[in-house]
Amino acid sequence: MRKVLMVGIDYMKRGRGQLVAKTVAATLFGVFSAILYSVMQIQKRTLESGVVNPTDEVLLAERLLEATLMGFSLFLAMMADRLHYYIKELYRVRKEVEQLKRLK
Repeated sequence: MRKVLMVGIDYMKRGRGQLVAKTVAATLFGVFSAILYSVMQIQKRTLESGVVNPTDEVLLAERLLEATLMGFSLFLAMMADRLHYYIKELYRVRKEVEQLKRLK
């Protein structure tokens, strides 16, 4: 099962797959930045007025949940990409070690 998954991820990352993944990641990062900016504006407005507006409180909670989801998704995507790279390198090194053992 692991080899099938590795082949599938390798195939996806070839050609335009890598470009699409980077574009999606950049878009998510842009949206993540916009959400964080919105959160900072709501907090600034609350600090200036000194009174917590219920509408702002609900908006702030929603924006924080969105930012958490975006950040977690970006983190998981990055970790999956790195893990794939390390597993691929591990397979390559194992093959080289096996070839060296056969030569001896």
